Amino acid sequence: MNATAIVDGACWDRVRQGEAEALGELFQHHAKAIYNFCFRRTADWAAAEDLTSVVFLEAWRRRDQELAADKVLPWLFGIANNVVRNRRRALRRHSAALSRLDESVTAPDFADDVVDRIDEEQRMAAVLALVARLPRGQQEVLALCDWAGQSYEEAAAALSIPIGTVRSRLARARTALRELEAVAGHGPGAERPIEEEGPK
Repeated sequence: MNATAIVDGACWDRVRQGEAEALGELFQHHAKAIYNFCFRRTADWAAAEDLTSVVFLEAWRRRDQELAADKVLPWLFGIANNVVRNRRRALRRHSAALSRLDESVTAPDFADDVVDRIDEEQRMAAVLALVARLPRGQQEVLALCDWAGQSYEEAAAALSIPIGTVRSRLARARTALRELEAVAGHGPGAERPIEEEGPK
């Protein structure tokens, strides 16, 4: 077991005893990884920031959970995966509600937002336009293994599925993405946004 996992286990034991400071330590250790994971699933920096907070609040709410030291980070990724999933459902409901509003209602203007953040969001949105064509299970293992750097075992723990399922879904996802990139005419490092075909 590596040193990070040992520290995580000790922190989590303290969290389970109700020490908020220990959750703060876990946040310091893993917030960046969770934040990046959320951004890569949403292509929205502000949303990723909010979702990261939700992940750690949910971890605190579920602090009675018994976890092995090396399972703390996969468990946090599992929460993050569910939080992103719930956000998508909420956005669909919100979008449906907005479509019923008077067309004269306009959205706020965010034109003054930082240009490089917008560019990063557009590039990530282009990637997500391809990834969105994959089945949800493949999207999740791709995000955990390829984007968040989790092992097969850690991804399996995060998603509560067998390791063999993680391996097969990831292999299918990688193959499908290569095919989609070839059809779209862009390599993995392409800067130009890929136009999405059909509904998300």
